[in-house]
Amino acid sequence: MIQNIIKGINGYSGAFALISKLKLWKYFFIPIVISILTATIIGFTAYGLSDNIGQFIAKIWFWEWGKQTFTTISTVLGAIIIIALGIILYKHIIMALSAPFMSPVSEKIETHLTGKVKHNHRKTSFQEQLWRGIRINIRNLGRELLITIPILLLKFIPVINIFSTALLIIIQSYYAGFGNMDYTLERHFNYKDSVKFVRANRGLAIGNGLVFILFLFIPIIGVILVLPLSVTAGTISTVKRLKPENQNLI
Repeated sequence: MIQNIIKGINGYSGAFALISKLKLWKYFFIPIVISILTATIIGFTAYGLSDNIGQFIAKIWFWEWGKQTFTTISTVLGAIIIIALGIILYKHIIMALSAPFMSPVSEKIETHLTGKVKHNHRKTSFQEQLWRGIRINIRNLGRELLITIPILLLKFIPVINIFSTALLIIIQSYYAGFGNMDYTLERHFNYKDSVKFVRANRGLAIGNGLVFILFLFIPIIGVILVLPLSVTAGTISTVKRLKPENQNLI
């Protein structure tokens, strides 16, 4: 698992240079616009709700002693909850809506890496790519929320809340990497087989998604570069894993 996580992270090495070499930046224009708009809307919404959620949590404490301390802690927990849910919504929205634009980019990268111009790939239309992106991300959104909400509740338990943060990052990373890998997998597998492939390669997904999540904490630049670099890195890692003969590529 650890080795695969490292391989998923290593997929980012040379990603920026590869995008420039293949002149792919123009394909990212619409996805970047989607990313910026989505981040802006979710960001302002989160900012407005964080205090309200903190105050709602604070009502659990009925006693006067320690009220101020608990209120402060509740405000921090409210911010964490908002950030976690905001990132979940953000990544699934942009990945779903960007699918028709990212799939062709992924294919160009795969062609460059393998040197094969002609492939026996599954042929899908713009609408089919969009629908698959929506379907995959709705599925992942539902599952991620079911796992994330109980983890967020662990934040109220001292000591354990430290480990819950690490677990939360791992879950977020896995589903982010899942989406980035699927832009390549959609040409090779149907829906169910793609899910099986990612499950069998959880480490790659976590490694790719971990960098994706970290990018989101970089002001402005993060939401601009996160898709181009993570999709490129995801494609590189996935192509290598799909065919053993591609292990030495890049």
